[in-house]
Amino acid sequence: MRYPQGGGLTDERRAFRQKVRMEAAERFRHGDENAVITHDLRLSVRSVQRRRKACSQGGPRALAAKGPASLPLLKGPVAHGRPDQPWTLSRIKTLIGRRFHQSYTVQGVAALLKRHGRSCQIPAHRAIERNEAAVAGWVKETWPSGEGPG
Repeated sequence: MRYPQGGGLTDERRAFRQKVRMEAAERFRHGDENAVITHDLRLSVRSVQRRRKACSQGGPRALAAKGPASLPLLKGPVAHGRPDQPWTLSRIKTLIGRRFHQSYTVQGVAALLKRHGRSCQIPAHRAIERNEAAVAGWVKETWPSGEGPG
């Protein structure tokens, strides 16, 4: 598991990775070979190739961190065309399918979220629409009739 507590990188680690990106950009500017950069900065060859391409197309700013990849869930279901606010496992499953072209089962989505430190959330307060008088009446009248003998 990459981040067992559900968090991302620490501030120090993020700063270190940004420093490595900028060092790579500097070396690209000086014309260093990919193999030398790979060895010195302890990066994979493919990573150096991608960074060189990004830097040549967009300059050193193209190597800056873009933020966490989990932003689609942070926008909420309404931003993805849903009429109400709660995320459900089936909604997350659909979002994963649309965004990443991957198929998961609902149980697989639950396991995936648990692996990344997410949990089911219970509302902190009762709904505004709740009618306490109607609930009390139901508890006194309807509920007992549904119970069996004994």
